[in-house]
Amino acid sequence: MTTSYQENDSFASAAEFTDNVDKRESLGKVFEVIFLFGLMIGIFVLGLLLFDILGDGLGRFLSPGFLTDTPSRFPDQGGIRPAIISSILLGLVVIFVTVPIGVGAALYLEEYAPKAWWTAIIEINISNLAGVPSIVYGLLGLGVFNYLLGFGPALISGALTLSLLSLPVIIVTSREAIRAVPDSLRNASYGLGVTKWKTISSHVIPYAIPGILTGVIISVSRAIGDAASLIVVGAVGFLTFDPGLFQRFMALPIQIYSYITRPEPGFASAAAATIIALLLLILALNGVAIYIRQRFSIR
Repeated sequence: MTTSYQENDSFASAAEFTDNVDKRESLGKVFEVIFLFGLMIGIFVLGLLLFDILGDGLGRFLSPGFLTDTPSRFPDQGGIRPAIISSILLGLVVIFVTVPIGVGAALYLEEYAPKAWWTAIIEINISNLAGVPSIVYGLLGLGVFNYLLGFGPALISGALTLSLLSLPVIIVTSREAIRAVPDSLRNASYGLGVTKWKTISSHVIPYAIPGILTGVIISVSRAIGDAASLIVVGAVGFLTFDPGLFQRFMALPIQIYSYITRPEPGFASAAAATIIALLLLILALNGVAIYIRQRFSIR
């Protein structure tokens, strides 16, 4: 009798467990459909925006001299060459400044820093800085680089301001990439008598480079497309010469803002064409970074 009761209880428990599994699978399918629907909405809206931009600006973008001439006060004349050069220089300076500092800070926090209260405060502040609005960084750059260091409204001031904007993102993503490296890889290296720095430089960093480059892609794309901080630092919307590091500068987002605020109808198509140029520039930089990331992933 006791055995039959136990068998009945076990059968009831198995049936209840099966019902719970079925409910969870059904609920999971419902959320899968909801998330897929949200993804399709986002892709649809993005497609509409791209279709509208291409329809308004593709003809102006393909017109002779648009990419190679300086701006003009006439909407159907001139080009965006100074803005393209400025954006490329801004992106290069951001990469050269933020990658060594950001990756170095991430390596120190993950591999060398002791687990103390002050490191916890640093980590919290870095995470908080990643969500600070860009205009706040613009005000910081205005005070430090324009006035304190005396660079003035030059391209170097804008580039260093964008570097401050990008650093928290690179540090956070680099820490996650370094943390994802298996400890067994480190322990195997230490077991062979290899020093800590040699282990980090020969094993940890190459293994973490794909994740680090992902953070670099995100941060540089955000920096090149940012306009608020550059307006505060002193970027201009009209420039008739190719800028240098210590000269007045403009950028593609500032050029778009300058065009879109003008009342003449022709400037709307010029703004759409400039948006196309900005998208292509970001895609080109992302393509190079993705190619490098894939090469390291294969290796």
